[in-house]
Amino acid sequence: MVSGGLAWVTGSGVVQGLIMGATLAFLTTVLILNVVAKAETRTVHGWSAIRKVGRPGNGMLVRAALQKALPVANVFEEAAYWTTSKDGAGNRLSGERAYRLHFAAGRLPPADAFWSLTATDAVGYMVNNPAGRSSVNDHSGLMKNADGSADILLQSHQPSDTAQNWLATPPGRFKLMLRAYLPAAAIIEGDYEVPPLVEVRS
Repeated sequence: MVSGGLAWVTGSGVVQGLIMGATLAFLTTVLILNVVAKAETRTVHGWSAIRKVGRPGNGMLVRAALQKALPVANVFEEAAYWTTSKDGAGNRLSGERAYRLHFAAGRLPPADAFWSLTATDAVGYMVNNPAGRSSVNDHSGLMKNADGSADILLQSHQPSDTAQNWLATPPGRFKLMLRAYLPAAAIIEGDYEVPPLVEVRS
C-alpha cells in the first residue's frame, strides 16, 4: 500500500510540481531582494554604497536584502563600504587594462581609524599577485604629487616607480572595495565622494 502510494505521488507530478514551485519561489525572492537592495544603493562615479546597512530600524525585507548584498558589514557609521566593478566611464574592470584613482589634495578617504582599497576577482575572492599584498591603505606610504594629490595605480604588473602606490589587479574581470573604518563626518553626512576610476591608455 505504501509503495503504491509513493508510486502514485511520483507519477502524478506532485513531486515535480513541488520542486518547480520551490524553485520559482526562490528565484522570485532573489529578484525582490535585488530590487530592494538596488533601491537602497547610492552610486556616484561608479562607486556604490549602501548607507542603511546594519541599522536595527530596517524592516525585515530591507534587512534581508542588504544582508544579501553585504553579508558581513557594520553599520555605515562604523565602517563605510564602496564597491565597483566598472570604471568612471561605465566600462567593466579588466586585468588587461591599467587604471588610475586620483585623489585631490586632502581628499583621501577621511577616517578616524583607517581606510583600505582592495582588489578581488569578479566573485569577491582574493587572488595571489606579484606584490604579495591585496590592498593599499593609509599605512602604505603613498607618494604624493607636487600639489599634494595622490594617485593609486591599478594594473597587473608592477610599475617602474612608486610601487607603494600600486595595487595589483587579478587577471580577467575584477572588482574593488574601498572601506573607511570610523568614517569622518564628511562621509557619514554624504559630502564625501570617491573619485572615478580612469583607464590609463598607453
